[in-house]
Formats: sequence, structure tokens, C-alpha cells
Amino acid sequence: MSKDTTSEHLRTELKNLADTLEEVLSSSADKSKTELDKLRSKARGAIESSRERLGDSGERIAQSTREAAEKADEYVRDNPWHGVGIGAAVGVLIGILISRR
Repeated sequence: MSKDTTSEHLRTELKNLADTLEEVLSSSADKSKTELDKLRSKARGAIESSRERLGDSGERIAQSTREAAEKADEYVRDNPWHGVGIGAAVGVLIGILISRR
């Protein structure tokens, strides 16, 4: 799952949760005890679902970050002079950008 897809999924999940909670809060005065219990149950389900999905997404993002860091570390260990060259090039570019200001 890409970062954009994960981000969009998180936004959708949070919007659904907010909509459910808003429904519970806005209609609580007009509802009977049975209807309130149903709304509370729906809200609890939405919260639990959101917690699970948000936790899963966070774990996937953390795992992707760890894998990228491991690959970068492995590349630099296998090609140390390439790493030094890339670092020097980045330093030169930053120096040029700073000196233009």
C-alpha cells in the first residue's frame, strides 16, 4: 500500500469516526434509551475499528521505513565511496543554494 493510499485511508477512517460521533452527539436529546444504546454501540464499534485500522497503518508505515533504512545502510556499506560521493554532492548543492541567498 502506497503512502498516498494509506494517507487517504486514514482520512476516510477518521471522517467516518467523526460522522458517527457527531450523529451520537447531535441526536442524543431526541432519542429513546433503546435508540441511544444503538448509537452508542455504533460509536464504540467505529472507535474500535478506527483504532485497529490506524494501528495497522502505523505499523505498516514503520515497517516500510525500517526496510528503507536497512536498504540504505546496506547500500552504503557495500558502496562506501558512492555514499561519500553522494554526501559530498548534496553538501555542494546545499552550499550553492545557501550562498545564493
